[in-house]
Amino acid sequence: MYYQVLPVPLAVPLVLLLIQCCVWHARAKLLHHMSYDDMEDYKDHPCIRPCLDDTETMVCDYNFLVERYHTLTRACWGFPIFYLPRPLGNKPHFLFFKVCEGDTIRVRVHNKMENAESMTIHWHGLHQRHSQHMDGVAMVTQCPIPPHTAFTYVFKANPPGTHFWHAHSGLQRADGLYGNLVVRRSPKREPHLKMYDFDLPEHTLNLLDWWGRNVVSSFADHYHGDGSNKPDSILINGKGISTDKDTQEKTTTPREVFEVQQGSRYRFRVISNAVMNCPMKISIDGHDLEVIASDGYDVEPLRVQYFNIFAGERFDFVLLANQSVGNYLLRVQGELDCGANRNNAHQTAIIHYKNSKFDPHFWVDPPYLEGKGLNPINRRGTDKLMTVNELRSLPGEMDEDLSLKPYPDRSIVLAMDFSMMNNPRFHDQLLYSVQDFPMSGGKNRQTPQINDITFAFPSSPALTQLTDIPKTAFCNRESLQGKNCSAELCECIHHYRIDLGDVVELILIDQGHIWDVANHPTHLHGYGFRVLAMDKLGKFVDRDDVTSLDQRGGISRNRYRPPKKDTVTIPDGGYTIVRFHADNPGMWLLHCHLEYHAEIGMAVLLQVGDTSQLPPTPRQFPTCGNWQPEEELDWDEEQHKLLLGGDGEIQSWEPTDGASSFTRAGFYYRMGVTVVGLVTVKLLLVSDCW
Repeated sequence: MYYQVLPVPLAVPLVLLLIQCCVWHARAKLLHHMSYDDMEDYKDHPCIRPCLDDTETMVCDYNFLVERYHTLTRACWGFPIFYLPRPLGNKPHFLFFKVCEGDTIRVRVHNKMENAESMTIHWHGLHQRHSQHMDGVAMVTQCPIPPHTAFTYVFKANPPGTHFWHAHSGLQRADGLYGNLVVRRSPKREPHLKMYDFDLPEHTLNLLDWWGRNVVSSFADHYHGDGSNKPDSILINGKGISTDKDTQEKTTTPREVFEVQQGSRYRFRVISNAVMNCPMKISIDGHDLEVIASDGYDVEPLRVQYFNIFAGERFDFVLLANQSVGNYLLRVQGELDCGANRNNAHQTAIIHYKNSKFDPHFWVDPPYLEGKGLNPINRRGTDKLMTVNELRSLPGEMDEDLSLKPYPDRSIVLAMDFSMMNNPRFHDQLLYSVQDFPMSGGKNRQTPQINDITFAFPSSPALTQLTDIPKTAFCNRESLQGKNCSAELCECIHHYRIDLGDVVELILIDQGHIWDVANHPTHLHGYGFRVLAMDKLGKFVDRDDVTSLDQRGGISRNRYRPPKKDTVTIPDGGYTIVRFHADNPGMWLLHCHLEYHAEIGMAVLLQVGDTSQLPPTPRQFPTCGNWQPEEELDWDEEQHKLLLGGDGEIQSWEPTDGASSFTRAGFYYRMGVTVVGLVTVKLLLVSDCW
C-alpha cells in the first residue's frame, strides 16, 4: 500500500489565517465606533509636554502606515486628500509632531501603498546633523522605501521652530502625504515668550494647493497634453470648502476652526506645503498679525495686516484677540497660478471667540487687502511691503556666525529659468519636437533648469553608494564648458563639491525670460542660511547682468543681523543672495520647492566635504541601483534540470496507481487540521474577536 504523508507545516497557514481574521475583524470593529471627532493625531502623545528648563529629553516613537485612497471616500473620513498616512491602529489623522528640542524622534514607516509605489519622507527644516542618512531624499540620502516594507527614521529634534514633514519622492506630498512638525524649547531659550499667553498644537496651519484628482494624472495631462496645472482650491490642515467652477456650487466639507478667548494672545504657526506656483496671502479680518519667526528662526517682531508665504516657508505670528466676541475669517488667498485671473483658489478658516454663536457655513469672498505687508510677490520692497531680507534677526543669534564675515570662501552663481528645447521627457525630437508645437498653441512645455542644466537623480543614493555612480554622471557649468547647453539638453547630476568649513555664498537668479510671472522658492537641505540681499531688476534679467552688476559694486549685502531661513523666494527678473557656513558634511539637495519644477530638473546637489569626511553608512542600510552581469552568464543545464526535475519539467504530485488521496495518513492529516481549525474558531468566539 502506498502512503503519501503531507508535511505537517501545511496546517500552519490555516491557523494563521484564522488569527488574521480576528485581527482584521477587531480592527473593523474599532473603525465602526469611530467618528469624525476622533481624528486628532497624537494629541495625547507623551512627547507633547511642557518643555521646561529641567525637562529631560525623550525618545518619541511614531508608527506610520502609508496607504493610498481616493479623495473624500469613507476610508479618508471625508478628508480631501489621496494619501492616508496614519498611526498603526487604523485611525486616520492629519499627523502632527510636537516635541522638545533635543528629543529623539523615531518613526517607523510602513509602506502599504498599492501599485508598487515607493516613497521617502523628508523632515523639512531639520538639519540632520550626525543623522544625514535620515534626510529622506530618494536617491540622494537613501533608497526609496519599497512597497510592503518598512523603514525607521531616527534623528534629533533640531533646530527648534515650526517645521513640517512631507514625502520626497515623486508627487506624493501633493496628494496629502505631509504633516506638521513643531520643535519647542525651554522658556529661557524662547525670546518671544512674553508676547503670547498660549502656544497650542491646534493653532498650526498647514496650507496645500489642491486638485480634485490625483496629481500624477494632472502632471501627465499637463506635460504630455494641454491639461491645466492650476490648482482648484486650497486646504487648511486638509480641510476646506471648494467651489465647482462650472456649477458654482460649494461643497459641504468642513473648514478649520481656531478657538480663542477674548483678551488673550496666541502664537500661530503657518506652513506652506504649496505644490505649484501658488504663493498665498494670509490675513485675519479685523486683526493685526505680529510676525515673530520665519522658517523656525526668530526675528524682531513686525506688525502687519497680511503676509505672503511661498512654498516651503513657515511664519509664526502672534494674534491678540482684542475684537468683539464673534467669528472672524482667517483668509488664505492664492496668487499667481492660484490668483483671481486663474482659478482663484482660496480658502478660509474661522477664528471663533469663545461664547460666541458659531456658524461654520458662512462664506465671504476675499476682499482687496490694504495696509502693511511682508514678503512681496515678484515686486521690490516698499515702505508698505517689506521683503524678507529686511527682517532682522535677534542680537543674540549673531554670536559666532562665521557666514557674516566680509567675504565668502566660495561663491556659486545659480541662474534659474525655463528653456525652450527638445526634451525626451515631453518633447522627443523625433516624435513631437518643440518646433512641432508652437508657443501660440499652448501645447508646448518648457524645461525648468539651473545654469541651463537639467538635474537627473542618481541611479544609487549619492550619500551611501557614491562609488556605484559613474563619475561621468556628474556635471556642472564648469565641467560642461564647450557644450551649448542653451540649445541642446544637458542632463546630469548637477553637482558642486564644497570644502567642509567653507563659508558659501549662493547668488540665486531668476532670469524670467519665458514667464515673467513665475517664481522659484528655493529650499536648502541640511542648513539654514542668512539672506543678505534681494531685489527685482526688471521684467527679465540675464545671469551676466547680475554678476556684472555685482562686480561693479552695484549689489550691497546686509551683514547687520540679516534673517536666517532655509527657504526663500527669488523675484522673477531678479536675485536673492544667501550665505551659510558649510559645517554639516553630507549630500544636500538645493531645489525649487514647486513640485513640478523639482521633479523635472530644477535642482542642484551640494556635496559638503570629501568622501573621507562624509558620515559612515549605518550597518545594513538598504542599497539599490543598476545591475548588469560582469560577464556572460553560464547556465548549468544539468543543474537547471535537477532543480526542475529529472527531465527538466516542473514536477507536481498526484496519486499513483493503486493509491488514493484518502489514505490513512491523509485521513489523520485532515482530521488534525479540522480539529485545530475548530478549536481556533472556538477560541475566537470566546475571546469576542468575532
